[in-house]
Amino acid sequence: MSSETKENVEKKRKVMRRRRKVKAFRLIFALVVLCLIGVAILFVGYGVYSAGSRVYNEFAEMYQGYNDRRTARMGTADPKFDGYTNILIMGVDDSERQEADTILVLSFSNDTGKSRIISIPRDTWITMRSNSGRIGTIYGWGGANRMVKEVSRLLSISIHQYIIIDMTTFADLIDVLGGLDIYVEENMDYEDEAAGLSIHIGQGYQHLSGEEVQKYLRYRGEKLGDVGRVQRQQKFIKALYAKVLQLDTIPKLPAIADIFRNRMETSTEIFDSAHLANVLRRMSSDPPTTLMLPGSENLDGAWVPNVAELEARMSELFPLQDLVPQSDEGDADSEAIVSD
Repeated sequence: MSSETKENVEKKRKVMRRRRKVKAFRLIFALVVLCLIGVAILFVGYGVYSAGSRVYNEFAEMYQGYNDRRTARMGTADPKFDGYTNILIMGVDDSERQEADTILVLSFSNDTGKSRIISIPRDTWITMRSNSGRIGTIYGWGGANRMVKEVSRLLSISIHQYIIIDMTTFADLIDVLGGLDIYVEENMDYEDEAAGLSIHIGQGYQHLSGEEVQKYLRYRGEKLGDVGRVQRQQKFIKALYAKVLQLDTIPKLPAIADIFRNRMETSTEIFDSAHLANVLRRMSSDPPTTLMLPGSENLDGAWVPNVAELEARMSELFPLQDLVPQSDEGDADSEAIVSD
């Protein structure tokens, strides 16, 4: 073999060795890159898993806390009323005693969305285990839970949630809605310097601001007294119900939600809210059925319930064929709050 041939063979061998080294290097590089990608995927996956686990654990903890609080405040709930969502609404005055000036039970049928409103005069006389008194005074010394318990016992229904609103917040809520159109049945003129109350509203159709609506509801005329106040409350609720269902209420929902979230006391939590949202989206356009607690006024000005008539009227409002537990996927449980 000539020297030239040997030289060519040697060059080819060098080229082949170089190519093998390059291929080996590329293979090692590819393996390293794959390993790095694999590590990155594992790291990200672990991070996502850890974050997911953390969120899940926090959510589970929150839900467990909600269940614990619900169990602590829950008494015996009548399964007959599982088909309804019954909400106690209390308007409290701004006195030091903070009495419940307005007491309403708003009941939605979970199935049909139809609503019922039961008005309870603040001077309703009730007998408790240890004493007796006017129901409006209970909030001042017993708080919301005690009010829920006594209203539940009085009406023989389960109360699922409560909402408490003060006078100022109430007036602001009506103003956010743009006021209300209400027919005022008589000239309202009343002065109470001690209470800081001055009411002057003319008879006829009026567009009332939040403050004026508040005065309209608080006015106690000589003709019907507390009965007249309750009748005005029912008229107001129907007007408010119709107002809320109007399309121009939609842009105002964020402001309304802000008031509910930050300025009202309520038993509802995020899990209850999910249930209430499902109920409210099925609200019927029919006006609510209203009932004033049947009874009569005694010599001391207290409202004494007529038990027999109350039982009959409640049977009409909650007929047996409607009292069937309803289920709605995604709804939170609506247990009754009837604790001390």
